[in-house]
Formats: sequence, C-alpha cells, structure tokens
Amino acid sequence: MIKHLLGKEVDFIWHKEKNLAGYDCLILPGGFSYGDYLRTGAIARFSPVMSLVEAYARKGGLVIGICNGFQILLEAGLLPGAMIRNKNLQFVCKFIHVRVENPQTPYTNLCRGGQVLKIPIAHIEGNYYADGKILQELRKNNQIIFRYCSKNGTISAESDPNGSKEAIAGICNKDGNILGMMPHP
Repeated sequence: MIKHLLGKEVDFIWHKEKNLAGYDCLILPGGFSYGDYLRTGAIARFSPVMSLVEAYARKGGLVIGICNGFQILLEAGLLPGAMIRNKNLQFVCKFIHVRVENPQTPYTNLCRGGQVLKIPIAHIEGNYYADGKILQELRKNNQIIFRYCSKNGTISAESDPNGSKEAIAGICNKDGNILGMMPHP
C-alpha cells in the first residue's frame, strides 16, 4: 500500500532485527501481536527489535503505530496512556470518522485542522485511557492528533466507538516524531 500510494520502497523488519540504519520511517502495524492474550502490545513490547525502535525514536526518527502498533508504543512507554477494553466490551470493526486536531505533524501536514477523515477500525482494546494530568499535558502540548467524531466533525459520546477519553483516536509524543492511532489509515 505504501509503495503504491507514496512510491516508497518498503521492507518488512523481522522481530529479531539488529540494525535499523537507513530507514526514513518505522511503521508498527496492526495485527494482534502474540495473540493479544495478556494485554494488547504487552508481550510485543519485549520483542528484541523494540530496543532498536526505542533508540530510533528517541533520536528523532519517525515512528507510527497503527492499532496494535499504537498499543505497543504505549506499552513501551514511547507514548503516554494505556488502552483498555472497548466500552461495550466487544470487538468493533467498522468505518468511523476522525477529526484532525493537529495538522502540524509530519503525518498530518497535508491535512487541514478540523478536517474529517473516514477510516476503518478493528479492535477490542481501543479505549484510550489517560489520567487527568496526562490529558492536560496532551492538550497543552498539542499532542492530540485525531479525535473520533461524526461525519460532520462533531465530537460526542455517540461518535466515539470505544469510549476513549476525550474521544482520542491518535496522539503523538512531545517532539511530534512518534504517532500512535487506533484507526487503520
């Protein structure tokens, strides 16, 4: 998909990889790593390649975690907060709408602030949770990138498919080089 859309070569990196030199961006995709039997992303966080991913990210490298990849970034401590079970305690698989809250990241700089995107989701633990202090920091630092919304951009409990705090669908770190999002772009 990336090769077709962006014209960029893509390598699949094995979990025991020992070198990430030469990459422009690392993508941790969805995919129910290790079956998600313990906590989503909890076991994958200890995969040997993750120490390299962490070092790459801390040096300013671009890293995006999509769905399970977002959960792994949370478990690794590269992004704040946690994922818990969806509010209805069921697997949710459908198209939803998200509103772009911060168009000034490497991932959203082709979007407009407030732009509504239609993107699919597929998860049972996509309910983003963070305490009040973390939420305040996310707001203050403009780290909330996407929020669940209606097709016209209204944020409400009805448009949040999993009960995420403040309808959060995606966040970034303070430096903006690490993005985690539950929807699958």
